[in-house]
Amino acid sequence: MVSKRVRCSMHDRLLSHQHLQGCETVLAEAFELLANCFESGGKLLICGNGGSASDAEHMVGELMKGFRLKRPLRESQWNRLGRRLPPLPGSRGFGMLQSALPAISLVSQTSLISAIMNDISAEAVYAQQVLGYGAEGDVLIGISTSGSAENVCFAMELGQAMGLRTIALTGAAQGRIRLFSDVVIASPSVITDEIQEDHVRLYHTLCMMLEEEFFGQEMETEG
Repeated sequence: MVSKRVRCSMHDRLLSHQHLQGCETVLAEAFELLANCFESGGKLLICGNGGSASDAEHMVGELMKGFRLKRPLRESQWNRLGRRLPPLPGSRGFGMLQSALPAISLVSQTSLISAIMNDISAEAVYAQQVLGYGAEGDVLIGISTSGSAENVCFAMELGQAMGLRTIALTGAAQGRIRLFSDVVIASPSVITDEIQEDHVRLYHTLCMMLEEEFFGQEMETEG
């Protein structure tokens, strides 16, 4: 269930982009899938091609460290680390690190991707990684402006077969990716660059909602 605090954050974020306000319901659904995944100790996998590959990397960057909020290590993390002192004079040690929401970009593994393309098929570059990294309860986000990128659709199809929950970021046409998606977040545009611009706003909103959910209350408590 999306809390009132998080829902207000989503509404405020989309208020300045009125053409995306129709995405509130599906953003809330995607948020719940991801929040449940992270709460249960799962992880997020993300893939896309071209500009969408850059978006996959970008989204991982917003989740794996602080985005808008500070994310100091939690008490439970400090206890697990044994509150180690800084190893060198002048170092902040583990205290410099930030809490993360675990996310892996499938577009970064250059040697692996080239090996899969050469030895198996270009269609399998993301599916092979989902097979290796994915576990039931994880979430896979596939980004495709057309909704028809074969390697992304194949990964999404495999993800569903493995018990992952799947979220598509696509355009108005949606394409085949909708067949393998639990949630479809679609830009209302059919023009590639406009879809990509909308995707940045949409996944930034989603990242902000997740950060608010997992770390916003802690900031309020510290304040």
